[in-house]
This record gives sequence, C-alpha cells and structure tokens, in this order.
Amino acid sequence: MVSPPHEAMHRIFQHDPGLFSRVSCFLGIDIPKPIGATALPTDLTEASPVERRVDTLLRFETEEQGAFLLAVEAQGKKDPDKPASWAYYVSYLWTKYRLPTALLVVCQDHRTAKWAQQAVSSGPPQLPTLTLRPLVAGPHNMPVITDPDEARADLMLASLAAVTHAAEPVINGILKALSTALQDAPEDVASAIIEFTAQGMGNRPAKHLWRNLVAVDLSFYKSYISEEIRDEGREQGREQGREQGREQGRAQQGALDVLLVLEQRGLDVSDDVRTRITECGDPEVLRHWLARAVTVSAAEAVFQDG
Repeated sequence: MVSPPHEAMHRIFQHDPGLFSRVSCFLGIDIPKPIGATALPTDLTEASPVERRVDTLLRFETEEQGAFLLAVEAQGKKDPDKPASWAYYVSYLWTKYRLPTALLVVCQDHRTAKWAQQAVSSGPPQLPTLTLRPLVAGPHNMPVITDPDEARADLMLASLAAVTHAAEPVINGILKALSTALQDAPEDVASAIIEFTAQGMGNRPAKHLWRNLVAVDLSFYKSYISEEIRDEGREQGREQGREQGREQGRAQQGALDVLLVLEQRGLDVSDDVRTRITECGDPEVLRHWLARAVTVSAAEAVFQDG
C-alpha cells in the first residue's frame, strides 16, 4: 500500500509540471522553461501479465530542445530491485514515445538519496551497455525555505521543500513560513498545497504541527484537514458525552488561541511548549496562559507561575 508521503513526492509534479524546471537548478542542471507540459498515462504494462507502473509521467515541450519525457519516482528507502525497474521504465518510454527520457527520484532522507543517485550499469564493468543516472531531489539539495516572502514567491516549491525535509530539524521553520505565505493565496491554490504538504508529513511529528498551523492560520479554508479536525472533535463528543465533548472543544480552541497569540507576537514557540499547550485539557489553565501570552517576552514564560 502506497503511503501519503510517497504520493505527495511525485503527485506535486503532476499538479504543477513546471516545478521541474524550477527545481532543476538545485540539481545542478539547466532545464529550459517549458512552453507546454502534459501528464501522460503511468501504466507501462506490456501484453505479458507483468504490471509496471511509473509514479508520475510528464511530457515537456521546450523551444530550445523540443520535447522530452520525465518519469518521477518517489522512493522512501533503499530497494536493490529498483534500479533495474527504473532502467526498464526509461528504456520502455524511450522506445514507446521515441523521445529523450529523464528520471527524477524524490527522497526524504539523506541515505536513500545518496543511494538513489548512484550510477548503475546493466552490463559487466567492461561492458556497461546501458547506464542509469537518475536525478535525485531530497534534503541534500532542495532549498530550506523559512522566509514567508520566499515561500510566497513559489508556493509549490515551498511545499516540495517541506516534503523533502519532513524528517529534518528545519521542518518546523519551513511549515511556519509556508502557512504564513498561504494566508494570501487564493483558496483553490492553497487547498492543493495544504493537501500535498499534509501527505508529505506522513506520520512524522511535523504532521501535528502542520495540522495546528492549518487550524489556526488557515482556518478560513475548508481544507480536508480542517474538516478532519472537526470530525474528530464530533466523534470524541459522541463517545465521551455531550458535556465532555464541549469541554474538550473549549480546551482545543483555548490551546489554539494561546499558540496564535504567541506566534502573532513573533515569539519562538518550541516543540516542547507547543506540546504542553496542545495537550492541556483544562480550559481554566488555558485561559490563564492566554492572558499571560499577551505580555510575556518568551513563550516559555506563560508557565512560570504554574
């Protein structure tokens, strides 16, 4: 079963094919800006009962170099069988479409990225015959975008930066910059970014930060994450009783209010502080923290008097 991060790492290029030309500079190559791009069928199955399916397949049109194909593969870990599959994809596509074909592998950790970018030959050392050299996008070469203005300039690239750095310490700053930048984006643009970013976080701790940022900074969007949070609240209310559900709702809203005040004042909210606030279930304590959040000079100070 494919995971949400796997889907986010390649589907983002389907949503915005031109993203590849903007990413190419970070990969050490110069790809002309496309004048047209088309998503092609991803099924590479032959007449024989062997199914082979590339994650995303795009056809680009350029003025300088004409048309070429780009196969995008999302890779979550080392897989010794993958290079042979990738070589098959590239060879088959080259044969089928008679167009130059490139391969981009998107990863979320340094070890997988280092492994994926190694050149692999189909023949013995003295007869390489067919050599595969994938382009690899991952935390080692994708930009770290923590400035909201930089994120606003290319929201899709900022989302890819978040997805490829999902397991890195810098992810909190990237997500905060992206959520701030999305406040000015049209709803139809923001909803896609929210989805790709949420999928890319998978089950990592950053998933909870992104949910909170969406709930606070982007609450006016009817994204599926916001609906998911509301559904969870309604389900909890049915299971634990109407009154308890209302109290939990007040606590959740109180926690979001405290975080919103701290962040809008420009204070640095650490993961420990965020966790303590979001896990507090006492509305009275949260109201006290909210009052202190208005005047404290550091986020940790909201807890100083207990």
